Amino acid sequence: MVILETFTLGGDLPVRRLGFGTAQLTGPGYWGPRGTRAEAVAVLRRAVERGVTLIDTADNYGPGLAEELVAEALHPYPAGLVVATKGGVVRTSDSAWHVAGRPEQLRAMCEASLRRLRTETIDLYQLHRLDPEVPMADQLGTLDELRREGKIRHIGLDTVTAAQLERALALDVAPLASVQNRFNLLNRSSQDVLEVCEAHGLAFLPWFPLANGSLAGSTAAAELDALAARHGATRGQLALAWLLHRSPVLLPTPGTGSLAHLDENLDAASVRLDADDVARLDALTAAG
Repeated sequence: MVILETFTLGGDLPVRRLGFGTAQLTGPGYWGPRGTRAEAVAVLRRAVERGVTLIDTADNYGPGLAEELVAEALHPYPAGLVVATKGGVVRTSDSAWHVAGRPEQLRAMCEASLRRLRTETIDLYQLHRLDPEVPMADQLGTLDELRREGKIRHIGLDTVTAAQLERALALDVAPLASVQNRFNLLNRSSQDVLEVCEAHGLAFLPWFPLANGSLAGSTAAAELDALAARHGATRGQLALAWLLHRSPVLLPTPGTGSLAHLDENLDAASVRLDADDVARLDALTAAG
């Protein structure tokens, strides 16, 4: 089975499919710091040293902290590094999320991300949630205005249904490059969204690619352990390898604040699964 190592995001930004997500550089509930800034900076730099070319962050991780850490660690950004961020949600505590999709809010959030990331253009700006109180065309239209002004290179959506994605594509208000939904070995509820992405050549960045730590406690753990032993891999590496084998548009961006765990995650790119392995892992969703 031939696995593509790269994907061309938006038709012009080639990235390695296994990237790095920054949520775990912040504290519980994505609020405040996790560990020291020096530790976070070291992890980010190590990710790039290991060949990561896609960094996924968001303005409300911290809030603001994750974007600041990305800039502190990696600016000036090396050629070929793609930094993706998100806006459209306001955080007021570790458990309070407020959707904010009015045009003036989205514009202000994008401008703030530009400042924190110390860049003139954000490679990929994803709408973190669609605001049900604001017409979709207005939200996408604002992002397209920012794109035409050179502040955004590509636009994506986070946490959408297949119907919402189809509607956004049919509106043709703004060109879309990506979707970011929950999708992992044990949760494939967004399979229909993945199929739309495949049909339209959109990147799909699965969040919680490691099933949010639930692999060990799942009823699938024994089967995972058996397959892991066969490949000399860990459960997490199998979960990431399965995503890479599942679809060429899947771009998992697992995150961690640990250098050792980072290396473990990135080593998943070298795990090669045969058709039987994939079939066995495909069968785990019900058990999981």
